[in-house]
Amino acid sequence: MKILEMNSITKSYGNFKALDNINFELSAGEIVCFLGPNGAGKTTAISIMLGLRKATTGTVRLFGESPNQAKSRDRIGVMLQESGVPGSLKVKELLNLIRATYSHSLPTTEILEKADLLEKQNARIATLSGGQKQRLYFALAIAGDPDIVFLDEPTIAMDVQSRQVFWRVLRNFAKLGKSILFSTHYLEEADENADRIIVINKGQIIAQGSPSEIKAVVADKAIRFKTDLKPEQAKELGFNLQTDADYKLIYTQNAEETIAKLFAKNIKIEDLTITATDLEAAFLSLTKEQK
Repeated sequence: MKILEMNSITKSYGNFKALDNINFELSAGEIVCFLGPNGAGKTTAISIMLGLRKATTGTVRLFGESPNQAKSRDRIGVMLQESGVPGSLKVKELLNLIRATYSHSLPTTEILEKADLLEKQNARIATLSGGQKQRLYFALAIAGDPDIVFLDEPTIAMDVQSRQVFWRVLRNFAKLGKSILFSTHYLEEADENADRIIVINKGQIIAQGSPSEIKAVVADKAIRFKTDLKPEQAKELGFNLQTDADYKLIYTQNAEETIAKLFAKNIKIEDLTITATDLEAAFLSLTKEQK
C-alpha cells in the first residue's frame, strides 16, 4: 500500500529550482532515509509532503488525499530539529496537550517509556538536556500513534545509548506497518536502519536503493594505503586514486587483482588496509560526480 506519493514535483523560487521533477513513493512499514548535502532540497521536499509548502508543479498524495486534509494530518507525526516548545511546561503537561489534538493517541505512560522520559515526566522542559529534548520531540511525534513519522536529524545531541533505544523503537514501529521517513547526517544510521536510501542533490534524486545498492555505486572494496604513487601513474594502471589525509584510496571490485598490479609495478605501499565500501564513500562519490 502506498502511504505517500510525489509525482513530478518541482518547486521554484524565481529562476531557482529547489526541486526538479521529484518522483517518490513510500509504502506501509518502510523505513526511508533522505540523504543529501546542505541545500540539496531535502527540507523543501519534506515540507511539501507535509503540506507546509505548495509545489510549483506536480501532485502530492498522503494516504490518497491532499496532505492539507485534516484526516491526513491526524495520521502523521513530525519530529523537527527544534520545535520551539514552551520551557515553562512540564514534560507530561506538554505531552498530554499534544495527545488531545489527535482523534486517537497512545497512552501517556507508553509514550514516555518509548522515549525513555518516564523519570523526567514532571521536569520542566527548560531543564532538559539537549538529548532529553530530542527524546521529547520524538515523544510528541509518536503521541498520536501515527501511521507515518517524519524525522529531521532526529538523533542530534543524543548519546550512543539513547540512539540505540531510539532506533529500536522506530524499527518496532515499522514492524507494525508504520512508515518512517528521516533525514540525517549520520550516515551509519542510514546504513544500519534504512530499507531504502534516497540521495538528493541540487533538487534532484540522483540515486536510490537499499544501502547495499547505494554502496555498490562506488565499488565492492576500498584499498587504503600510504604511497608515493601519483594520480597520473594510477590512471595509466586503470585506477582512480583519491586522497584521504596522508593516505591514498582506490575503490575496486577486485582488491586482489588491484594490489597485484601495484606490486607488479614495484609501487611503494605502506600501512595497507582493505575494507568493504562504506556509505560515506558512495555518498561523496555520487554528489561529487553531479557537481
